[in-house]
Amino acid sequence: MSTQVQSPMQELLQTAALPSQAGQVSQAAVPANIFLAVTSIPVGNNPVGLAIAPSSDLYVANSGSANVSVINTITDTVIGAPIGVGGTPVWLTVAPNGNAYVPNSGSNTVSVIDTTTNTIVGAPIAVGNQPAVVAAVPGGRVYVTNFAGNTVTVIDTATNTVIGAPIAVGAQPVGVAVAPNGNAYVTNRGSNTVTVIDTATDTVIGAPIPVGAQPNFVAIAPNGNAYVANIGSNNVTVINTISNTVVGAPIAVGNQPWGIAVGADGIAYTANRAANSVTVFDTATNTVVGAPIPVGAGPIAVTVAPNNKVYVSNINGNNVSVIQFDPTLTSINPTQGPITGGTVVTITGTNLTGASVDFDGNPATGVTVNAAGTQLTAITPPGAAGPVTVTVTTPGGSAGLVNGFTYLLPVHATSLTATPALAKLFPPHVYFPFLTATLTDQVTGLPVPGQTIIFKIGSNLLGTATTDAQGVARFNETLILTLILANGGYDAEFAGGSTGSAILSPSSDHAGVIEP
Repeated sequence: MSTQVQSPMQELLQTAALPSQAGQVSQAAVPANIFLAVTSIPVGNNPVGLAIAPSSDLYVANSGSANVSVINTITDTVIGAPIGVGGTPVWLTVAPNGNAYVPNSGSNTVSVIDTTTNTIVGAPIAVGNQPAVVAAVPGGRVYVTNFAGNTVTVIDTATNTVIGAPIAVGAQPVGVAVAPNGNAYVTNRGSNTVTVIDTATDTVIGAPIPVGAQPNFVAIAPNGNAYVANIGSNNVTVINTISNTVVGAPIAVGNQPWGIAVGADGIAYTANRAANSVTVFDTATNTVVGAPIPVGAGPIAVTVAPNNKVYVSNINGNNVSVIQFDPTLTSINPTQGPITGGTVVTITGTNLTGASVDFDGNPATGVTVNAAGTQLTAITPPGAAGPVTVTVTTPGGSAGLVNGFTYLLPVHATSLTATPALAKLFPPHVYFPFLTATLTDQVTGLPVPGQTIIFKIGSNLLGTATTDAQGVARFNETLILTLILANGGYDAEFAGGSTGSAILSPSSDHAGVIEP
């Protein structure tokens, strides 16, 4: 299988190395955290663009084999056969209508894929010269940057037809992204600028914004800022999309950042093609987080799935790297259940996709995780009474809730049967010298040994006795017969207790006097 770019349109997917880049290593990343790409998924030749469908499936444009691979982001496996498209497909997108729009830079067209059936919709749409990137814009349309045409083509996704004349932008436009205010930001690799387009009127706003060398891709963060990856200067420029001005100094990243994406949590990722790594930075502070993450050969694009896994296309490795971070746990509900197991619990957190769960080492069953990887359900296994640690393990690591769940003994009702006192009234004479009370577990029907029984007359405590193997407690009545006779009997009480397998509920009984 080829490991070199096979596109006849080499210029879009290659850049001339700048003299200052020879042997250069980024100094931005301080190894505070270590992240690892946990797996790689083989796809077609020279993969470039990545896009997530409403189903959470990942679509990968393989520029060297003229097709698109589909990956299930839950299982990280390829689904079905590759979907054939035009020549040299590059940076695709999935529009709100669920269709994927694939720019074919080698055939100057855009192919449309129905992501519900993974079939081609209609004929390819003719666009400008060397289409590079497609991005959805408001109003049911997509913008297509034409790298060799220095223009942007507009397509109506309802009819899959081109609307109006191409919009002139800077030299060699590649990336395009839409800010919350509806403006589109187009990176012009050949003129080191970003052009701003009002998507309501399809007209350019103001002068181009100067950025770094060879800006290739752009992503919008939750804070509304645009982040521009500059291949030639190994950094990211930040643009305030309200004022259309550059914010602060560029953020130094890895060598030749071709791709950039920002997750819903505001964490950004750059695909550093010459360094075979991904740099992570926080858009809240615009500072790099941890050391670069090693990935495959020639990472060129990056995207973040709804489950917070990060996918990186490696153009020279013919695969997609998957980065899954350690899970975090927030809560478990309910926090207790019976020792027999079978309690359905819900655990919330992040990065839970692919999780298994155990309770002090005993595996749970029926584990299911939501699409966002933020919540799972599981069924508790049997366990010993008391608190246990709940551990969640994913391909990215493990996290635990210490004493997060407590196993409870079941509650069993009991019955206490007291035998009447036996006596002669005149003169008083003990005929049966013991008061007896028998304790029975009403759930099992068995006598309960080893439990304390209280013997009382009214509010007066006579004493206590412990049940034997037959569940019988005996208390000598010899010295208290007069008091028993005066009160017409006695009371036996069980205050409750536990065995190794159950909690026993309280019970009591009153016994009279029988004259033989």
